[in-house]
Amino acid sequence: MSRDARLRDTAGMAATAPLRISFAAAIAAHRFGLGEPSLDGIGSDAAGWLLAQIGAAEPQRGSGLASGVEGLKRFVAFLQSQRTSAAPAMAASAPATEQAFVENFRAIVQADVRARLATAALSTRPFNERLALFWANHFTVSMAKASARGIVGAFEREAIRPHIGGSFEMLLKSAVTHAGMLRYLDNDNSAGADSQIVRRLARRPRADGEAAPRLTGLNENLAREVLELHTLGVSHGGAAYGGWGGYTQADVTEFAKVLTGWRVPLRLLAGAGDGLSPVRFEAAWHQPGAKTLLGKSYREGPDALDAVLHDLAVHPSTARFIAFKLARHFVADEPPPALVAQLEADFRATGGDLPSLYRTLVTSPLAWAPAQAKLKTPEEFVISSTRVLRLGEQAFARQPDAGINQLGQRVQAAPSPAGWPDRAEEWLGPDAVWKRVEWATRVSDRVGRQLDARAVAAASLGPLAGEATLREIERAADGPQALALLLLAPEFQRR
Repeated sequence: MSRDARLRDTAGMAATAPLRISFAAAIAAHRFGLGEPSLDGIGSDAAGWLLAQIGAAEPQRGSGLASGVEGLKRFVAFLQSQRTSAAPAMAASAPATEQAFVENFRAIVQADVRARLATAALSTRPFNERLALFWANHFTVSMAKASARGIVGAFEREAIRPHIGGSFEMLLKSAVTHAGMLRYLDNDNSAGADSQIVRRLARRPRADGEAAPRLTGLNENLAREVLELHTLGVSHGGAAYGGWGGYTQADVTEFAKVLTGWRVPLRLLAGAGDGLSPVRFEAAWHQPGAKTLLGKSYREGPDALDAVLHDLAVHPSTARFIAFKLARHFVADEPPPALVAQLEADFRATGGDLPSLYRTLVTSPLAWAPAQAKLKTPEEFVISSTRVLRLGEQAFARQPDAGINQLGQRVQAAPSPAGWPDRAEEWLGPDAVWKRVEWATRVSDRVGRQLDARAVAAASLGPLAGEATLREIERAADGPQALALLLLAPEFQRR
């Protein structure tokens, strides 16, 4: 069946049956979008509503959001303040220094978190916004690591959001070569064993008892994560879907050599303009000689990275791995193999054209199964609640993250380069569920007397709302309890 035929079948689900049309709208709103206060805005063409949103992400809401250069300058200013500080207690106290570090970035971090969430909560293109969140998690840069503090929001705005409507290759290159990624995965400190700077330090005379130079040589972090998390996938993984991966430790090492020299030299930031990239290729740090990666030889120098990323972007394992992750995110923890195959075929046929990939997802009947198989993460739960209840930016006025951290997901601070987990089992522990109850109760206590939970359920969930849920809402003691029951209902928690 052609894509146009699938689109007609999917978007026009039984035009003679209003209930099925509403069901498609509800699936579009919650599975592909971020929740809608009313399904009326989607209308009878659910897939068409989604397709119209594809493109580059919209600018984030917020004024004075820090660029990558501004965030790095704030980092340098902190280092300088610590070197010149006259307070001996500060120098002697690690907790005090850590607190000062956090305070140094507080305004930037809060503005970044608030901008991310407010944009998602108010976006008129929620499918596109979900894609931006998906790719930001795929290419995780986390402020849980000190070297990335103050630059995570800029990474998303500069490296991710402008490219989600282009090719995977451009998105990959933009993410890997951004200052946020280079610093987060320690490429700043990676030097070839035979590089000029290592040889120079080795020859430098040292006094008796003087420690060896701090430069430690090759760092493989970025190379490993690009192969394992961003492109080919875990080696020998995904057997149920045909498998992906296929690289070796030797490939990781060779790729790390290609990446040597790509740095964010903080010494050059003083004169850097906010519109200029702070990333530089410093030949003195680069490992000389050709490198062999996945059976192909690459010449030394800065052009090799571009060539390697191109080859990784169009590799068959990358096509399958990205297809699986996209299907898993939107459809089910174990997505239909046939859907993954459709997405993989599109990726390979188009060379990783992302709009085409999204269209294949949306127009596949396999993506519209009635069962709500996915569980909203804490961030998705809060965003969808904010959208459905029309809370707007006010939801993030007192707390920039509206309490998402208390739900177990610290915004822009994933615990590892793998990002936040995308499987329901990771978010269904007893403590995690109880925290959702507490959050829903607090919100409902504030706004539940001004809203009719029955009307909210009908407008935002439509036919997704089951009889048991509607009955519990009807029997609630008061408005706040009724609204809390709606927010905690399986039909709202799942998508």
